[in-house]
Amino acid sequence: MRFGVLTGGGDCPGLNAVIRAVVRKAIEVHKADVIGFRDGWRGPIEDLSEQLTGESTRGILPRGGTILGSSRTNVYKRENGPELVRATLARHNIDGLIAIGGEDTLGAAHRLQQDGINVVGVPKTIDNDLGATDQTFGFDTALHVATEAIDRLHTTAESHNRILVIEVMGRSAGWIALHSGIAGGADVILIPEVPFDIDEVCRLIKRRHARGRYFSIVVAAEGATPREGTTMTINTGETDEFGHPRLGGIGQRLEREIESRTGYETRATVLGHVQRGGTPTAFDRVLATRLGLAAIDAAAAGQWGMMTALHATRIELVPLSEAVKEVRRVPVEEYQRYGVLFG
Repeated sequence: MRFGVLTGGGDCPGLNAVIRAVVRKAIEVHKADVIGFRDGWRGPIEDLSEQLTGESTRGILPRGGTILGSSRTNVYKRENGPELVRATLARHNIDGLIAIGGEDTLGAAHRLQQDGINVVGVPKTIDNDLGATDQTFGFDTALHVATEAIDRLHTTAESHNRILVIEVMGRSAGWIALHSGIAGGADVILIPEVPFDIDEVCRLIKRRHARGRYFSIVVAAEGATPREGTTMTINTGETDEFGHPRLGGIGQRLEREIESRTGYETRATVLGHVQRGGTPTAFDRVLATRLGLAAIDAAAAGQWGMMTALHATRIELVPLSEAVKEVRRVPVEEYQRYGVLFG
């Protein structure tokens, strides 16, 4: 047997742990070869490949990023994309692919499966917004990075009596913002699922000042938008191959709005891609390894069209169609539960 593996979309701590687990078990247990495709779906389209071995994957467990590289290439935006993938797999006598990615990578995997190409999916995204799984690897690492940043910014905010706005990732789901904000003791948390009222944000900050707390921490997901419908995100007009706008700028806009409305000195910090990088946490290393082991088992058993998923403490298989059906967002009632902690 021969299997292909690729990593698509944004890089994510834990990707190498999945690759390592897939290769180790494929070779040692299933007596199979593993071909790694470089740069996401661009790899099988352009036949950018290399054989992965125990030696080539040695020592990669704690490394961030992905040894295979990644991209946001969309198979269905490339001329004859699915046919080129099919031809590449046939050229290498590959039985099927293990695709490690988020909603876009796995969405393409689901369509390819429907077109007759064997695929198993592994869920990956720091945003934690994939359906059919309780948590994705990468989220825990990003959460730790964001929480540590908030902890560090608390001291400078208090020292200078400033309002500090921390912009974290989260295009359409506010899991990072909510959990890091709660863990870091933020005074205001803004998420895409609940449009915010800038006047209410300023009221909470002013209330803190009236109580003698002359600094505040505001955590905002990059996709947060105001209730009144006028966007505060800076949309460059650019989109990727999956049609997603390149967001950014909510932190700076909030900085200006809060300072002009309250008169309090306000500064914004954008964490950006630092949330994606670095060594994965122990939790993410273990979760990624478990998902990888289950993925190669599913491929060896011919259970195509499935995705490995975390349900409570168990790793189970779910249909790819369920995973990409809708974005997993923060329930409004969960966000509202924490409202008593704001301000």
